[in-house]
Amino acid sequence: MPLTLLSSPLQGFTDFRFRNAFNQYFGGIDTFYAPYIRFNNKLIIKNSYKLDLQLENNTELEVIPQIMTNSADEFLFVVDYIQELGYKELNWNLGCPYPMVTNRGMGSGLICDPEKINHILERVHKETDIVVSMKMRMGYENPEEILDTFPILDAYPLKNIAIHARIGKQLYKGGVNLEAFQKCIESTKHKLYYNGDITSVTKLKDMQTRFPSIDHFMIGRGLIADPFLPSMIKNDTTDYPENRWDIFREFHDTIYQQYDAALSGPTPIKMKMQGFWEYFAQSFSNPQKTFKKIKKANNPRAYQQAVSEILKNG
Repeated sequence: MPLTLLSSPLQGFTDFRFRNAFNQYFGGIDTFYAPYIRFNNKLIIKNSYKLDLQLENNTELEVIPQIMTNSADEFLFVVDYIQELGYKELNWNLGCPYPMVTNRGMGSGLICDPEKINHILERVHKETDIVVSMKMRMGYENPEEILDTFPILDAYPLKNIAIHARIGKQLYKGGVNLEAFQKCIESTKHKLYYNGDITSVTKLKDMQTRFPSIDHFMIGRGLIADPFLPSMIKNDTTDYPENRWDIFREFHDTIYQQYDAALSGPTPIKMKMQGFWEYFAQSFSNPQKTFKKIKKANNPRAYQQAVSEILKNG
């Protein structure tokens, strides 16, 4: 069964700059999901979202826009916007676990309201011809919540449902619930994608063995922590390239320069790269020490020196 790998959207990380550089230096991802579009009371699409979805910024990649909403009107507004750009699919985020989202009845906080989900899907399918796909968790409070949505979801021609095998309340703590994911496979007619804790070639193989009917796997945090992972999975190898750190350095320098040009001043670029290094550090023998070096670098020159030292020691 051919294997398809997808990049899970991570807000603040997987924008077009990261996606293009990742694709150039590592590859292995078949489809990228753009970080979600979300509104603040007004139907205005922020410039950062516009920039991220502009076709000229995504020429080499298959990219699918995503929306975070509990409003049919917002959903329809985004459909109009992305269709004007030429996109044919919109992914609906019912997976985000963070309280600032779930407390407003969005992300995984909406899974417990099948009626509202039905209302939105009904309007979208009646009023547009957009292809809809879903990104979900098992629920927010418990993993049974998603099961109550399947009778509704099965009434619509969804392209797929990507399921992160945790509940929202967990955030990213604790293990994935593979028994609950198996129940999902048995409870819907829709094509399911698996998401959650794919951090190594071995873990991916374990999931393939456990779920032989699944051939689409979504990688989120693991893709940033180890950018070589998707291509290693595709090539069925656990061996890194001999010039691993040279490749990583080129990738790092590319995104650093692009974010530095886009952000104003030393503090925003420092915070942006620190965010990445929280994940990057996990590829090194002493993640805590590695990240500490980055945090201590208080200016661009000190930062570049810290990066050079880290990569020199591998």
